[in-house]
Order: sequence, then structure tokens, then C-alpha cells
Amino acid sequence: MFWVYVLRSLKDGKHYTGYTNDFDRRFHEHNTGRTHSTRRRRPFILVHLEEYSDEESAKKREKHLKSGRGREELREILKEKK
Repeated sequence: MFWVYVLRSLKDGKHYTGYTNDFDRRFHEHNTGRTHSTRRRRPFILVHLEEYSDEESAKKREKHLKSGRGREELREILKEKK
């Protein structure tokens, strides 16, 4: 299984989108400063998670969510969860 996830920084309120095959490990890495790109924005909370059966699909979804249309779609998804 692969996971596409969106985290929100409790420090600055910004989102981080990524994908992984081990979400628990990756979330721990983000929150303990082991991920260089997010180290200064800790702590994080999970705001969105999607499951995929293969890496290619997860990569495509992550790339989409980071695009203009994908960001708009993500805003709508997150608005519905509030």
C-alpha cells in the first residue's frame, strides 16, 4: 500500500503534501525533524490521507495535489472536513 498525505504545520498553518509506503514512519520523521524540508515547521497534524495500491498512482496523485487545480481541489476537500 502507498499513501498520499497532507499535513498542516501547527507553527505556520501551511500544508505539506507527500506520499510514502509507510505512513506511520514518515509522519514520525516529519514530527521529529528527520525531514529536512519540514524540520523548521514542526509540529504537524494529519489533515488528509488517501490509500493507493501502487506507487505510480500515489505519485500521480501527489503531483496533482501540488498543481494549481490540485491545490483548488485540496482546498475544497479540507473545507468539507471542517
